[in-house]
Amino acid sequence: MSKINSILLVDDDQINNFINRRIIKKLNIAEEVNVALNGEEALNYIQTFCDQTGHCPELILLDINMPVMNGFEFLNEFSHLQMKNKSNVKIIVLTTSTNPSDLQKLKEFSVKGFVNKPLTEKKILELINQEG
Repeated sequence: MSKINSILLVDDDQINNFINRRIIKKLNIAEEVNVALNGEEALNYIQTFCDQTGHCPELILLDINMPVMNGFEFLNEFSHLQMKNKSNVKIIVLTTSTNPSDLQKLKEFSVKGFVNKPLTEKKILELINQEG
């Protein structure tokens, strides 16, 4: 398995971010792991990172329920971004939400999957090894 250049964790829960970052680093599956505490921070990071380096995060693990800009608002804004290599960005929703309307609403966006928290080594390896 080749390493992912960059993973972006988008979650307002600092403890989840700490644990998820440790799991990813332990598995040695990414060159770098970055964190945004809400959708707005994530968009700013993506625009800056992609513009400066030409490489976007290959994987975004996105929470739905966050202050400032939630996951759905992020997905809506992300869908309008004009940037190189956007099609190479794989977005996985990582959340505790089991609300059927949330799951239905996700179908409107180009997310590659939905995973219930907590993230585990097994779950992240399955995500990494998924096709597409």
